[in-house]
Amino acid sequence: MNLFQFLRPAPYAKELEDQELVKKNYRYWRLRTFFAMYIGYAFFYFTRKSFTFAMPALQTELGLGKFELGLLGSMLSLTYGASKFISGILGDKSNPRYFMSIGLILTGIFNILFGMSSALWALALFWGLNGWFQGWGWPGCAKLLTHWYSHSERGRWWSIWNTSHNLGGAVIPLLIAFCLDQFGWRYAMFIPGTLSILAGFYLMSQLRDTPQSLGLPPIEKFRNDYAEGSRVEKEELTTKEILWEYVLRNKYIWILAFAYFFIYVIRTAINDWSMLYLVETRGYTNLTAGVCVFWFEIGGFLGSLTAGWSSDLFFKGRRTPVNVLFTLGILVLVYAFKFHSGSVPVLDSIFLFLFGFCIFGPQMLIGVAAAELSHKKAAATATGFAGCFAYLGAATAGAPLGAVTKTWGWNSFLVAICICAAMAVLLLLPLWSVKTNPKEMRVKA
Repeated sequence: MNLFQFLRPAPYAKELEDQELVKKNYRYWRLRTFFAMYIGYAFFYFTRKSFTFAMPALQTELGLGKFELGLLGSMLSLTYGASKFISGILGDKSNPRYFMSIGLILTGIFNILFGMSSALWALALFWGLNGWFQGWGWPGCAKLLTHWYSHSERGRWWSIWNTSHNLGGAVIPLLIAFCLDQFGWRYAMFIPGTLSILAGFYLMSQLRDTPQSLGLPPIEKFRNDYAEGSRVEKEELTTKEILWEYVLRNKYIWILAFAYFFIYVIRTAINDWSMLYLVETRGYTNLTAGVCVFWFEIGGFLGSLTAGWSSDLFFKGRRTPVNVLFTLGILVLVYAFKFHSGSVPVLDSIFLFLFGFCIFGPQMLIGVAAAELSHKKAAATATGFAGCFAYLGAATAGAPLGAVTKTWGWNSFLVAICICAAMAVLLLLPLWSVKTNPKEMRVKA
């Protein structure tokens, strides 16, 4: 009970009447909130990807085979995917200041405990627990992005925040390489873990809950940015309303969740298998292939920004047209890539840059759409539910896709990506003109 009281949403404060003070406070808290959650989520990637880049050393020093290493990787994917949904429900009923911070601190602790272990059962236990508390990062960000940034601007803010994935993903291999070179694999877990614990306390000091908890009006009222007409906002929804009315009975969320599954198959397949593909089909060295794959994250960084801004500026807050266009881009790229057979590192780098550009658009905007097509106060649950499907897709891109590739070759790998892109487009097309959930509008009108 005490823990629940500690984590529960901050109560609404009396609304400020001084409009100049409201503007000043909104400007300050929006920037402070955004910077803190951006840095915080980048550190979640430190404790999520630390094992990935320490795998060769674990194989050498602990004698773990590919099956054991794959088992550890699967453990994180499964616990993280399940946690995204469960923690989404909890996140909508919690204060992100503490929920997100505690999650980051615990992932740091479990990284350190993983680094202190040698037995497979202990490694699996601590890495599975790390995956579970990884799921505590997203709900807080979804809630904050929905409450502090209004509909017509949210795509831009969300797209900039989404680049924290790329920041964390780009820095962690450099940090791990330094730790491996200087201290060994255990410190490659200790140092990211310690940094993330410190970052968790930083988050706790910087974040706050909703604008109303600081005496500010709802963001829609402040910016006069209602999706449709004037609405009166309830202070809280019940868990049943959040889960049943706005997620499980919401056809839009189910469509987005299935589309997310296919997008994450593509994202994980390109991210995890490209280096091996280039080594085996192009004859590149590991270094040359690694340089090509580096451009995938750079493309993702720019693709997120472009997708978010274009959905706000060109499509007036509709996310699906951008998702469809970017996913069609993946289809075109796979077709061109399939018929490019020469060993030209510059050309392959361009392809991977464009793959990252197109993939990270829908990877980000499907999450935005899930938040907007559910309910403002169900954003974490809706995005967590869709995210659970996404990580089932990520798991499918591992062993199942590897088995397909082993049996029928790399052409079957590219065909599978084409099929996933086509399925995502077909699922998303019916949502082309949908901007908000009509049910929410009726309830809150």
